[in-house]
Amino acid sequence: MKKFIQLTSSLSALSLLGACAAGPAPRNLSDSYWMNEQRSRNAQSAEQDLSLSCIRPNRPAELKAWNFVEPKDLPGGGNSLSPGDRIRITVAGDIDVLTGVYVLNEDGFIDIPQLVPVSLAGSNVLAAEQTIRSRLIAAGAVRAIGNNVDVRLIESSGVSVSISGAVFQPGSVRVGDRRAEDRVGQKEGLATGDTNPSRTVSTALKAAGGVRPDAAVDTVYLVRGKKWTQLDLSGSFDGSEHGNRPVATLDRLIIPSKECFDPKLVRPSAITAPGIRVFMSNLARSANSNAGAAIGEKTTSLPYGTRLLQGAIALNCIGGSAMNAGRKVILISRNPINGQSVVTERKVEQLVRRADRDSYNPFLMPNDSLACYDSDFMNFRDALGLITDTATPALIFGNIGT
Repeated sequence: MKKFIQLTSSLSALSLLGACAAGPAPRNLSDSYWMNEQRSRNAQSAEQDLSLSCIRPNRPAELKAWNFVEPKDLPGGGNSLSPGDRIRITVAGDIDVLTGVYVLNEDGFIDIPQLVPVSLAGSNVLAAEQTIRSRLIAAGAVRAIGNNVDVRLIESSGVSVSISGAVFQPGSVRVGDRRAEDRVGQKEGLATGDTNPSRTVSTALKAAGGVRPDAAVDTVYLVRGKKWTQLDLSGSFDGSEHGNRPVATLDRLIIPSKECFDPKLVRPSAITAPGIRVFMSNLARSANSNAGAAIGEKTTSLPYGTRLLQGAIALNCIGGSAMNAGRKVILISRNPINGQSVVTERKVEQLVRRADRDSYNPFLMPNDSLACYDSDFMNFRDALGLITDTATPALIFGNIGT
């Protein structure tokens, strides 16, 4: 009986020690990589530089059905009326019948007494004044004399913009909405005139998560109605262009992809997100839980442009006992061009010590995940402790049975 227990303990010890060996490196499909830094140094030397795969994107086919105009000739924009805008109409000689404050409804119409609804969306204030005056004259509500109808903008509301292509969160976004306490004309009484600094291309792109590193920022398309124009937003990264071109309701922005990773676009700017949110897990020594590793909302919110090494610092995966210097950090990301996931494993000390670290130190992207693994030594130590804890009662029981 004693020999059987000792044999069982020995076999258990061998199996536990065998589990201490490092697991195999993560395997990825060859086309899941989209930045050179995700590949190992050996793979980088053996394979083509991924940055050479950049293409000049073709113009979207849907634009062929519409008319191109220069940016300055695109109708509407910042001074055009949109659903939710508030205007004040003043009719000479009228008191509280036609004169008053009107809000454009969700379809861009206003309801004026004695008239059928009047469509004003897309018109500037002067054009709206001419439309309203003509309709009132035609209805016999006012006489055809000059300056008897006055229209003033009180407040520009938010607008809805559709964004597709190389942004992190494509879809419909809402920009320019204000809190009730920030609305114009609430305290000022008859104050008129307004500009909404958030109704811009750059604000819309940030609301869509910002442009991705594969975006062709020098070839962005803005579609309004049946007209479109082409914008060069590359100056957003050197200060020569801020992307402050105004947008109107129901505008569309199309951001083509170059199908390659451009590191120059991975930093805060007028058209990229200032920060990213990543997921972190640190169950390694000397942290036995995320709470013990001081991982929280602030540590997982990082500036855009952060690399894996800096993320490992926030993860508390660097430092501490020299016996755990063999830690590894795992980065789980996704190629946004083709949707494939890619897992990158790096030895922490190599990232810290080697001078060429940036060549295999990937950038972190929104919603990436980081995990810290113990060194082989610490795994061995833990397994040895478990063996001791398991074998001791067995040996005692075996001695008792002799």
